Amino acid sequence: MNADLHCHSSVSDGTLEPEAVAARAKANGVELWALTDHDEVGGQQRARAAAQALGLPYLTGTEISVTFAGVTVHIVGLGFDASDARLTRGLAATRGGREARAREMSDELAKVGIVGAYEGALPFVGNPDLISRTHFARHLVESGVCSDTQEVFRRFLVEGKPGFVPHRWATLRDAVTWIGDAGGIAVVAHPARYKFTPTEEYALFTEFKALGGRGVEVVTGAHSAADALRYADTAREFDLLASRGSDFHSPEESRIDLGTLPPLPGGLTPVWEALTSQILAPG
Repeated sequence: MNADLHCHSSVSDGTLEPEAVAARAKANGVELWALTDHDEVGGQQRARAAAQALGLPYLTGTEISVTFAGVTVHIVGLGFDASDARLTRGLAATRGGREARAREMSDELAKVGIVGAYEGALPFVGNPDLISRTHFARHLVESGVCSDTQEVFRRFLVEGKPGFVPHRWATLRDAVTWIGDAGGIAVVAHPARYKFTPTEEYALFTEFKALGGRGVEVVTGAHSAADALRYADTAREFDLLASRGSDFHSPEESRIDLGTLPPLPGGLTPVWEALTSQILAPG
């Protein structure tokens, strides 16, 4: 199945409205779609309605930021009740520290001569509660400091570079519990991105599994073919369901477009097979 279960809209740090993301997914041959905005479910009703109008099966989704071993890790939730009170309260609390962090990032950039970055980033923000490094990156490109967002993240906003400010997010227990209690499945997003040592990565998956986490992204826009094979092995080792998603943010910025990923490696159980009752059928 051409499932794309990780992407973003303007409700978080994507550039397209939820309806436009749905239309792009459908046009690109996606057969099962989930919108997974960062720490937010505010676009879910719009995404569901757009998918139903297009005849596109849909799963609810979000991507929760957590801190594990001092590193920001993302946990995707799929197939949950988007109106669940504990989940929505938890996401609101996770979003709460973003403005203060953004102002501190702006102050740090000012120290290297980039003045007014917070104000410059705001026009790129669809949801002020979710201002992020991506919005700063777009401002730095628009203002000519960098040629593209890839250059921004080579020179700024990452650990050891100007503008980097760490933020303490939810805990791994928080994210997995919120998703599971709302009837969904928790999935470790793009694990190759975290650059953990083998011991740290083993600890992540061991704790994730013990807390009730059930899936891992094997094929994603951030993974190479070798990464996909590596995390297929991880899925088998920890008896996890395998997920697949482009992590699409923008037609201009994303490495992989919606619906264009290679298939999952063989011998895995796709996450959607455990979510058949939660798939919102069109019509």
